[in-house]
Amino acid sequence: MASHGFWSFGAENSDDNRSQSPARAWCQAAAQKFTGGIGSKLCALLNVGEGDKAPESSTKPGEVAEKSCGCNQPCSCSTDNQGFSDLYSTDLLPATNGDIKTMTFLQEVVNILLAYIVESFDRSTKVIDFHYPNELLQSNNWELSDEPETLDDILLSCRATLKYAIKTAHPRYFNQLSTGLDMVGLAADWLTSTANTNMFTYEVAPVFVLLEYVTLKKMREMIGWPERRGDGIFSPGGAISNMYAMLLARFKMFPEVKEKGMSSVPRLAAFTSEHSHFSIKKGAAALGIGTESVILIKADERGKMIPSDLERRLVEAKQKGFVPFFVSATAGTTVYGAFDPLIAIADICKKHGVWMHVDGAWGGSLLMSRKHRWKLNGVERADSVTWNPHKMMSVPLQCSALLVKEEGLMQKCNQMQACYLFQQDKHYDLSYDTGDKALQCGRHVDIFKLWLMWRAKGTIGFEAQIDKCLELSEYLYNKIKDREGYQMVFDGKPQHTNVCFWYLPPGIRYLEDKEEKMRRLHKVAPVIKARMMEYGTTMVSYQPQGDKVNFFRMVISNPAATFEDIDFLIEEIERLGQDL
Repeated sequence: MASHGFWSFGAENSDDNRSQSPARAWCQAAAQKFTGGIGSKLCALLNVGEGDKAPESSTKPGEVAEKSCGCNQPCSCSTDNQGFSDLYSTDLLPATNGDIKTMTFLQEVVNILLAYIVESFDRSTKVIDFHYPNELLQSNNWELSDEPETLDDILLSCRATLKYAIKTAHPRYFNQLSTGLDMVGLAADWLTSTANTNMFTYEVAPVFVLLEYVTLKKMREMIGWPERRGDGIFSPGGAISNMYAMLLARFKMFPEVKEKGMSSVPRLAAFTSEHSHFSIKKGAAALGIGTESVILIKADERGKMIPSDLERRLVEAKQKGFVPFFVSATAGTTVYGAFDPLIAIADICKKHGVWMHVDGAWGGSLLMSRKHRWKLNGVERADSVTWNPHKMMSVPLQCSALLVKEEGLMQKCNQMQACYLFQQDKHYDLSYDTGDKALQCGRHVDIFKLWLMWRAKGTIGFEAQIDKCLELSEYLYNKIKDREGYQMVFDGKPQHTNVCFWYLPPGIRYLEDKEEKMRRLHKVAPVIKARMMEYGTTMVSYQPQGDKVNFFRMVISNPAATFEDIDFLIEEIERLGQDL
């Protein structure tokens, strides 16, 4: 029998339901299955009664009167007559008889969210309704007050916040490495917030702890570590994952540092590419190692670390009295999308006895693709790997994992054995109390959205999504590499979805004075980007790199993007920059 979706709840238990409407049958089942009269109240909220006719209005004083805005579609229209103007948060659960008011209020919030979601995927809408900071501050009252505001005011605040938010799900939003909005991931995020628990012990997050265990094991398997052994943790972003790796590398070489501090160890040296993420230096600063102890290794013209320079600098550091302890290779650099030669780097790390970390925050997801995973050949030889599913896999922010080859090392490095959380005489397997291996005490549940999306898509679904983004980037590259007015920042097809290029407007295209040409070209990308935001049509990032003047860095991780959106971007850059 065909499913009625939402209304099919409980239908399997009642033969009488076959002769009733789905809504009425659902309500009868709900009345039986929900306690406290919630089922009957929910049916009243949904206006399901005798003959499935909407009941006549019988709103009592203090109750919420339901009214429609009349637009007959998901919307965020203001409905002032809906009865929220005299209600406050104290009228919602856990207030006595607050269930109907709570459901009505949350349904209104959901309506606002659904309208925003639908609008975000509409190419006729703006990516951004841009206002300068002072304008935005003056046009809305964002200040906090001593007295509570009504729920009507709270809903207005919700609408205003989304009105000025960037539509990161918009098919023409290309500004960051994290773009798009996955519906299953969104649903998982809602569920996670509803569960509202902490990841430190099995006793307060049993399912989430198990899902983290299962998912980290699967990710280690994809890296290629033997028997899927090892460890890992989800952290608040790639920068923290990279810092975890540096912390573990230091502890592995000098375990006494945990108790005695940096005064107990010699002067350390870490090594990373000059194109690596700034978080490597930040981690060194935070851990007391110092940014001067991070030695930047030369990269070639494509942005890949040069192994011979790494070995030269390692030897040089030893001669100066430093102790090399950490090498961070990058799988997918932030700007060029370059993949460092991991096999050669692994050989050098093994030769010198140095911890090898792979920052795969951006490029790690290519492990999901049989067509592109070769770019990470050698990753299985790393001691640790950072992998951010919230980037190429479009898992809602935040979702970053640190994977570690050596089992138990994180626990030894970070545990403090707080007796009020990690009691040793609990009645279950204490290995599932994962909180003591984390730096945080309170740790957000980031696992469920990744796990649920993986269940919904399967590995092959993620593979198709990633392959499509790389196909779009190759399409863009082929469209502009020989197009008049465009110049590639480096030669050859990009390894990742990063396409780096200059747009030369007609006014500077044929300038013979190279110095003047570069001076004026440096200003082009910022002006075009500003115009993009003011028109609200699209968003693409730009930056300088070394001695190169500002250029566009186009990245594609948004599953909603199409070939037509790439064509639009090219035409829009030319339209916005033609007079420069």
